[in-house]
Amino acid sequence: MTPTERRASFSLASIFGLRLLGLFLVLPVFALEARRYPGGDDPALVGLAMGVYGLTQALLQIPFGIASDRFGRKRVIVIGLLVFAAGSFIAASADSLAGLLIGRALQGAGAVSAAVTALLADLTRDSVRTKAMALVGGSIGLMFALALVAAPALSAHIGLAGLFALTGLLALIGVAATRWWVPAEPRHAPGAARGRWSDLWREPDLLRLNFGVFALHSVQLAMWVAVPALLVQAGLPKERHWWVYLPAVVASFVVMGAVLFPMERAGHLRAALRGAVGLIALTQAGLLALALSGAQAAAWGVAPLAALLLVFFCGFNALEASQPSLVSRLAPASLRGSALGVYNTLQSLGLFAGGALGGLAVKALGSTGLFAITLLLSLAWLAVSWGVKPPPPGGRPH
Repeated sequence: MTPTERRASFSLASIFGLRLLGLFLVLPVFALEARRYPGGDDPALVGLAMGVYGLTQALLQIPFGIASDRFGRKRVIVIGLLVFAAGSFIAASADSLAGLLIGRALQGAGAVSAAVTALLADLTRDSVRTKAMALVGGSIGLMFALALVAAPALSAHIGLAGLFALTGLLALIGVAATRWWVPAEPRHAPGAARGRWSDLWREPDLLRLNFGVFALHSVQLAMWVAVPALLVQAGLPKERHWWVYLPAVVASFVVMGAVLFPMERAGHLRAALRGAVGLIALTQAGLLALALSGAQAAAWGVAPLAALLLVFFCGFNALEASQPSLVSRLAPASLRGSALGVYNTLQSLGLFAGGALGGLAVKALGSTGLFAITLLLSLAWLAVSWGVKPPPPGGRPH
């Protein structure tokens, strides 16, 4: 990477990480802390307040992506982070669950993921794009693991309101980083030559990658409906689950650096994509086998689950790096933000579908039925991804 590419990668990964750290810090304690607010005795309202973020995020990813194509990436990122910060401070000052719901909805309205990834694509060459995207993906995994460790302790000292205030502060730090740390946008980024919106729906590989991110995050959230219970069943108390999550996330970064980047340099990014999807499917098959083993699986202890989660995070982190990299190359340059807006919308919808359908599947079919469904979805995704073609050299300029 050139110095400008390194600066762009680390600054934009930091902005992504600061924003998501604030979100992740709230998630482990939200359901418990929300009960203390008026209206917190209604589980449906608590669930709505927790999940409404994903809904507004999904609705606004595409508009923010289009706006970044037309008005500039950094301007849209700053506006989105300010909206996110406003939602955080509203939630921090809320005295009822309705106030929390409004704050969470406004947080989701700051949907800057597409603009951030589009700017990163603008500022990096194709040959290092996946590495740059991996830094963003890595920031997500690390912030998730850090939040699992820090959230209970922080909540005990500053409460849910304090966590939301901290989230708003982190977003404002992100605004400062966008203004003064992120490199200037290339003049051609919001180019004068406009592509057609319909072009995004005529490119089969973009459709395949959009399905891929939907499947990835559906499987991710659905499996986490049952994985914590399996860890408890294996003898690991819930307050120690991070003992498994954190080493798995960190080790997966090492594996990704040793395998994915050399494969990309050798021109085998498509094969790496297929292999990563295969790892997701392999994880679901392993979890299904453990669920079918029932009480016998509990006697094996935590080791099989830890190994499966390592395999999952290896595939997950590789896909979080390679898929948006491929989207940025396959989309016309003048529609890059729009294409990533569609991609991130499908990501948000996948999170929503995985959580909702995962809960229904466990309730109706148990963990065995859940992992059978996630395995079938992963295999369908593997079949769809098989047709992805290598991107043209230098991406699509028009």
